[in-house]
Amino acid sequence: MGNTNNLVVNQFQVSKHLIYLNHAAVAPWPKCTADAVKSFADECLHEGAKHYPRWAETEQALRAQLAQFIHAPSPDDIALVKNTSEALSMVAHGFPWQAGDNVVISDQEFPSNRIAWESLVPQGVSVTQVSLESADPEQVLIDACDAKTRLISISSVEYASGFRVDLKRLGALCKQKNIALCVDAIQGLGVFDHDVQNMNIDFLMADAHKWLLAPEGIAVFYCSEKWRDQLQLHEFGWHMMQDHYDFNQRDWQPAQSARRFECGSPNMLGIYALKASLSLIQDVGIDNIERQVLQNSELLFRLIRESKNLVLLSSMEKGRYAGIVVIKHKQLDTETLHQYLMKNNVICAMRGGGIRFSPHFYIGEHALRTAVELADNL
Repeated sequence: MGNTNNLVVNQFQVSKHLIYLNHAAVAPWPKCTADAVKSFADECLHEGAKHYPRWAETEQALRAQLAQFIHAPSPDDIALVKNTSEALSMVAHGFPWQAGDNVVISDQEFPSNRIAWESLVPQGVSVTQVSLESADPEQVLIDACDAKTRLISISSVEYASGFRVDLKRLGALCKQKNIALCVDAIQGLGVFDHDVQNMNIDFLMADAHKWLLAPEGIAVFYCSEKWRDQLQLHEFGWHMMQDHYDFNQRDWQPAQSARRFECGSPNMLGIYALKASLSLIQDVGIDNIERQVLQNSELLFRLIRESKNLVLLSSMEKGRYAGIVVIKHKQLDTETLHQYLMKNNVICAMRGGGIRFSPHFYIGEHALRTAVELADNL
């Protein structure tokens, strides 16, 4: 990892007995994040909320940090929500639909990015699912749109196959057709750069507990300014008011910023944790992280091609893979292989008809070779 070594050598302290290839599920925390949580807990233990104004400053600092990370025009575009599913639901049930409208998704989406849209069917909104198995999947997605299509929702990286969508190309096509683009970035944010302006993304959401290396229970929700006032609100409380510290006001208004999507008290513990994790990612550099993650995937591709018993299920096409590599065994069923790997402390998941490996940038070559050898020699 070159210059990144000094930054990460003490940050990742996963047990030496484990080979952790499951960052597409729930990632281990770096030491700086664990330290931030311990420090916050210690403060709460001894001083309670004495320093709440400082907590609020940290909350605002995280918004600014996230805005910079995804190249949003302003921290006002950033909401801190519970998870990806909540943000998707906010878009789905806040969007100004009319009966007969249509939304287009892929046929590989995680349930959150399918159910949110299918729940609109009783309102007269239809959902079209499109296969990404094409030489030009972005064009196929656009070709599936008609005059009633208002929005395309897609994962930046598909959770089960690891297939990566060209968001810049898709965003340009959507802009031409005046179709909103919603991106579930949970499997890509923290691996490669997501530039919401350059990619013409209208909505972006991602939990912190995967490639962002932070806890569950906190997520980023980007809503472009053009849509902020158009999304109908369905959650209400003190935190979403414009003057949210004026508890006696009667003539209240929703916040002008994306804080309007945060109905109640913020997850301060998650805020401190995510700020620490994101700071580490920014210190290492997203370009460095992408380079190393892709090298890890390419090493897995090579090792699997050289193996006797393993078959690669993920795409090896340049630009179409990120950190997820899915394999299967020629003779053994997936469940048997998964149980064997887990028993031997290779932490992975069953997805996409096979075993999903998802190593982050700090996972070394020896770990990857050992995991493939174990799978191949069973």
